[in-house]
Amino acid sequence: MSNKVEELKTKVLEHQKNADIASLYVLEQEAHDVFDEDTIAGFYANILDLALEKLTDTLESHRVMDMNEVQDFATIRALYEYAIEHYSAGQIADASALFEVLSGLSNDDKFSSALQLHWIASKENLSLDDFIANIADIDATQNAGTFYISCFTKEAQELLDKSQRDSK
Repeated sequence: MSNKVEELKTKVLEHQKNADIASLYVLEQEAHDVFDEDTIAGFYANILDLALEKLTDTLESHRVMDMNEVQDFATIRALYEYAIEHYSAGQIADASALFEVLSGLSNDDKFSSALQLHWIASKENLSLDDFIANIADIDATQNAGTFYISCFTKEAQELLDKSQRDSK
């Protein structure tokens, strides 16, 4: 095994030991350049394990995560990616449950509102493809520079209105 692979594995293990999700994300590109597919899958699995531990700790301590705190931000990003992975795989009920939890997990109102829309769309059994095609505004989201889908079309407001009518 090359020195580069060993050095990166050492760094990754150190960050894992310190539960430092943010530093693991800093190594993400290097991991893609150096590791094989199985090792990369393990890399992301470790990030997810740490994020789920932090989620449990956060829920048990009855606090919200602070998007300005680097570890909380990285944790929320990892959990969002996990939810989107479920959504993409057609596991809509699982994605919906994660979106619901995530919508109340952060002190960031814009993130919470965006995740409410994710949750409502998945609760309505809208596929990820339909969500992206009809609800999400991907160009505006890319311009906003957020890691999550943060901008939406006018159809999103119609979905919100329908959801509010249905809940009465």
